Amino acid sequence: MTSLESIQRDTAAAVTLATPHAPGTTAVRLTQVGRRFGDVVAVHDMTMDVPAGTVTVLLGPNGAGKSTTVRLMTGSIAADTGRVEVFGLDPIADGTAVRQRCGVVPPKPSLYLRMSGRDNLRYAAEIYGLGRRAAADFLIDEAADRFGIGHALAQKVDGYSTGMRTRLALARAVLHDPDLLLLDEPTAGLDPESARAVLGLIREMAVRGKTVVVCTHLLHEAEGLADQVVLVSRGTAVAAGPPHELARRLWPDCRLVLEAEQPARLDAVAAMDGVLAYHRNGVATADLDDPARIPELVRRLVDDGVRLTRVQPLQPTLEELYFALQRDGNDQPHPHDGPLVAAP
Repeated sequence: MTSLESIQRDTAAAVTLATPHAPGTTAVRLTQVGRRFGDVVAVHDMTMDVPAGTVTVLLGPNGAGKSTTVRLMTGSIAADTGRVEVFGLDPIADGTAVRQRCGVVPPKPSLYLRMSGRDNLRYAAEIYGLGRRAAADFLIDEAADRFGIGHALAQKVDGYSTGMRTRLALARAVLHDPDLLLLDEPTAGLDPESARAVLGLIREMAVRGKTVVVCTHLLHEAEGLADQVVLVSRGTAVAAGPPHELARRLWPDCRLVLEAEQPARLDAVAAMDGVLAYHRNGVATADLDDPARIPELVRRLVDDGVRLTRVQPLQPTLEELYFALQRDGNDQPHPHDGPLVAAP
């Protein structure tokens, strides 16, 4: 057996491959969880599910309780009230088993600055039990190359830039091929190239069927990544679901964009049933009380001889949903039935 084959054999033995998730299973469940720091309530009555094999984005302003929620998931702090389950385990009582299946990248990763990048990763490999040194080095080189820091592994970490330190933390987080990846403000302070590496990792993990939880207050990061968005405010989850479901629940009105060969003829829309607002400035926009009205509206325009060149329903962006929720009832929770979970 060649040296490379021996390393690959040891590597395969050292890393526990992800167990395929049964459809509909839950990776993380928080039930009425509360956590205080002295007189400060960081998390209050937090109830949410993270479906296995999905990307869930915790979205909220700084101080909303997102980071505390992630720390509760990893077992680095205990809940004062309620129950936290990760893969059906208690992250406090079964902390070692939970952390073996999790990769975590905090907003300011703790690294050993006087050690080289390679030695930082070797230490993590020992903690995760990734086999003899040759096998661990094979995984280390693979992870480092994945994030573009292979050339810098011999350097001490105190000479790394902020972006390089984050890349090293990312390499450390995926070294043991975790089933659950927890990223807390992962692109804060990063250059565009490093930020793209983070977002690329999220997409890659999703394709491989892993579970990813991302905390962010940057709305553009969540857009297009999330299978489920959990809107967090004042320590609790106020709404959750797939982006399109949140749009339906939090923004029930429908906005329709219209263009025609003779734009002025679109002004008839303003008087039609179900039209809440109408505006034309180059293109026409109409806010409807129900998207089901669109076919009838278009039929009437066509019957009147209007030659339409564009009919486009607009779904609100996460930014619009987020600020709509913040305005709604002075940040009061939106009514919902049962625990906050993503629709199947």
